[in-house]
Amino acid sequence: MTEPAAETLESLVEQALAGDRRAFSEIVRQMMTRVTALTYRITGDRETALDLAQETFVSAWEKLRAYRGEAGFANWVFRIATNKALNHLRSTSRHSELDQLHSRPQESSGPDPERQLTRKELARQVRDFMATLPPQQRAIFELRFYKEMPFEQIAVALERAIGTVKTGYREAVKKLRAHALKEGWQS
Repeated sequence: MTEPAAETLESLVEQALAGDRRAFSEIVRQMMTRVTALTYRITGDRETALDLAQETFVSAWEKLRAYRGEAGFANWVFRIATNKALNHLRSTSRHSELDQLHSRPQESSGPDPERQLTRKELARQVRDFMATLPPQQRAIFELRFYKEMPFEQIAVALERAIGTVKTGYREAVKKLRAHALKEGWQS
C-alpha cells in the first residue's frame, strides 16, 4: 500500500478537528494497515496487534484536540501506537514471554547451511528474533528499519534523546547480525 499523501492526510485531520467523523474514518482507513503492522512487529501477536491498532485510533480520536502538528499526524499516530504496544508488553509478565519463546516447537532437522532461505522464512525468523529484543529497542528497530523514519522523528515519537535512539538501533542491528551468523542465514 502506498503512503497517503501528507496533504491529503493533513486536510483530513483539519476536517476531523472540525468534528467531521467521516474524515477521521478515512484517516483510519488509510492508516490502519500500517498501524497494525507496527503494533504486530512490536508485540508479535496478530490479535493483540489488531486490538492495539483499534485502541490507537480511539485514543487518537479522543485526543485529537491535543494534536499539535509538530511531527506530522502519521508520526503522532505511530507514537500513540508504539506507546500502546510498549505498555502492553510491560503489562504482560516477562516470564510468560520467555515461556512462550521456549515453548515454540523446534524444527526436527537442523538448519541446512547450503539451502537459501525463502523470503517468507527469513521474515518469520526476523519476527522471531525481534520478539527477543527489549521492547524499546524493538520499537526503535521497527520504526527505523520497516517504517524508514529518520532518527529525529523516532526520538520525538518515543520521547527519547536522539543519541539513545541511535544507540538502540545500532545495538539491535548488532544483535541481528550476530543472530543471523549463529543461525546460518544466507542472503
